[in-house]
Amino acid sequence: MNLSEPIWKDWFGRHGGKLLLFARQQSRFPDDAEDLLQEAFVRIWRLYGHTGEVAPGLVYRAIRRLAIDWARSLDRRKIREEKVSLDSPLSSSFDRSLEKSERVQALLRSVEKLPKEQGEVLTLKIWGEMTFEEISRTLELPQNTVASRYRYALQKLRDSVPREIEDGPFLK
Repeated sequence: MNLSEPIWKDWFGRHGGKLLLFARQQSRFPDDAEDLLQEAFVRIWRLYGHTGEVAPGLVYRAIRRLAIDWARSLDRRKIREEKVSLDSPLSSSFDRSLEKSERVQALLRSVEKLPKEQGEVLTLKIWGEMTFEEISRTLELPQNTVASRYRYALQKLRDSVPREIEDGPFLK
């Protein structure tokens, strides 16, 4: 142990790799693993770090519990977002009987595949019912950039969604 380094760095150097591997197995998304590990480690170290040695099992359990909590949170968020999207003015333009149809599913898949920047502008414009000026202020971008991202998003949707959807109100 290097006396010039804090105790936690030495401990993490010995156990961090194994804990990260476990966090990757527990998380739904690879990018979440490091966040899970960090949060679990900080929580446990705050509680037991003053002793100088923390049992790795405590951190493993914390990672597992956090992963479960995060997954539940993601599920609840997804349900809330789906409810909001179904309650939006746009959803009334779709026949309720067609919500589960292939055409609507193709449209939703295409929206999800848009680049993040275009997807957020499209969401704010259509579902958020914001003007380009409001979106510009919200995203701290020039109005022309916002408008062009919106146009590019619509064009990508036109190119990727089956022809019969173009006849609907969404892409007009």
